[in-house]
Amino acid sequence: MAEKGVEYETVNYLEKPLTAASLKHLLRKAGLKPNEVLRTKEEAYSQHVAGKKLNDDQLLALMAKHPELIQRPIVVRGDRAVLGRDIAKLAELGI
Repeated sequence: MAEKGVEYETVNYLEKPLTAASLKHLLRKAGLKPNEVLRTKEEAYSQHVAGKKLNDDQLLALMAKHPELIQRPIVVRGDRAVLGRDIAKLAELGI
């Protein structure tokens, strides 16, 4: 993004975890559900999520408590967001 002259701010949510409410808001901007951004190869996933029938609010609470469960980066621009693991998704934000 810097190469394209796009200013950005990085939020390391491993150091400064998101609340369940802020994560819900962020995912809403991206049009994503909590289960769509889970990192399924993390130990926290096998301990807290695998094999359990958790609703969205329960997943959000777990993701807030264990941020390593969240795929990254999530890129926000204005009122939209995308999961930036696929760099082509940034085009949806005009980047």
